[in-house]
Amino acid sequence: MSGEFVSICEVGPRDGLQIAKTRMTTDDKVAWIKSLAAAGIPEIEVGSYVPPRVIPQLADTAEIVARVLAEVPGLVVQALAPNLRGAQNAYNGGVHKISMPISVSEGHSKANLNRTPAQSIEVMKEVMAWMKAQERHVPVIVGASTAFGCSLDGVVSTAQTVAMCEGLAKAGVEHIMLADTVGYAHPAQVKEVVRAVREAVGPVLYGLHLHDTCGLGIANALAGLEEGVRAFDSCLAGLGGCPYAPGASGNVVTEDLVFMLESMGFRTGIDIPKLLESRTVLHAGLPAEPMHGQMPKAGLPPTFRKAA
Repeated sequence: MSGEFVSICEVGPRDGLQIAKTRMTTDDKVAWIKSLAAAGIPEIEVGSYVPPRVIPQLADTAEIVARVLAEVPGLVVQALAPNLRGAQNAYNGGVHKISMPISVSEGHSKANLNRTPAQSIEVMKEVMAWMKAQERHVPVIVGASTAFGCSLDGVVSTAQTVAMCEGLAKAGVEHIMLADTVGYAHPAQVKEVVRAVREAVGPVLYGLHLHDTCGLGIANALAGLEEGVRAFDSCLAGLGGCPYAPGASGNVVTEDLVFMLESMGFRTGIDIPKLLESRTVLHAGLPAEPMHGQMPKAGLPPTFRKAA
């Protein structure tokens, strides 16, 4: 465990902003992304290629992608796409990775994507076939949304999640993030689902996307770590939530997650004091939005030692 690397993808500029009450300007978004990169965040989901009328807070994604690619060399730039057309736009925009949400539960799938889970697997077949025909390889990371429960359908069984992941793997998907979209998971469930999915699809299971609705985000991340997960999505200040999942609230807090990982001896490459400075940049661009996180409130303890 000691010295082992854990990959963090900061999803704040996408997931963190999509239900914000006010809109962050393009300049402020770029300034925030630059501050995150300066703190050592290796990968950032900078926006979403959805129609502006659907999520107006992310209407400037194409411009954000172009500016960040030009102004932040070395950063792995990721963007979300809901369908084949969105994936094509993201690819043509030059992103390094594309994330695509696919709901395990029927209710969330229809509310969020206007299609059934089975139809989503067919969409992924089209996307993966198109991507394989392109000259530049761009990894597609599928977020299996509502993998641990749904505010519309209620219980999502482990068998449902496994079946979806098996269908995605057969469709040619190479990377799956299990997403606790509404934040209902608990650590024992996380362990059970991670084990079952890994047994079914092996290394196609890539990581975890966790929310903190019920206060168990960090505990669930620890459960994932104990099961060998080494890639996580998180959001600075715990912003975010899905507009089509009633009751969903913010993502697991990047600052708290990195603090836990580094304290345990895992390497993230992220500088926590600089990460805390990024909160100031975020607040300047989005002053009305509440900011979360236990470690930022307490301050970095004098006992903290960065992982070697």
